[in-house]
Amino acid sequence: MIDQATMEQARDLIARLRAAKVKVGTAESLTGGLIAATLTSVPGASEVVEQCVVTYSWEAKQSLLGVPRALLEADGAVSEAVARRMALGLLEGAAGRVELSVAVTGVAGPGPSEGKPAGRVHLAVARRSTGEVVHSQRDYGEVGRAAVRLATVRDALAMLGAALGGG
Repeated sequence: MIDQATMEQARDLIARLRAAKVKVGTAESLTGGLIAATLTSVPGASEVVEQCVVTYSWEAKQSLLGVPRALLEADGAVSEAVARRMALGLLEGAAGRVELSVAVTGVAGPGPSEGKPAGRVHLAVARRSTGEVVHSQRDYGEVGRAAVRLATVRDALAMLGAALGGG
């Protein structure tokens, strides 16, 4: 499912993370662990990939990432606020071992979910040392589950790379 261009993107990111000695983690919903799988397909990933969780249900988001139920009830799981909270929750759960976390939540399709259109994805990257959280909303459209998930992986890797800086 992961194409060569995306694997090259992952190899470059892992090399940069290793050089900077920065550890990362993922909090994934719609991708179901695909970001983590892509990163860990790269030799040497074990030096920098620390903790990855798949939180597909509301209950998992609450128990593993500390997303408040009230936040989920307010706008559903597919929202900027939930993506930000997922990214921060992963950092908190990693007890200081993760510097950068990426979180993704969205609707892969087909069709809408929770009133959100297919292809709507919220991504967030959090940095432990500064507390900064960067959010991005993507609307890939009704292009099919596989295409939405792959595009989300690419954008998540790009956001991690941008947060890392220097390259």
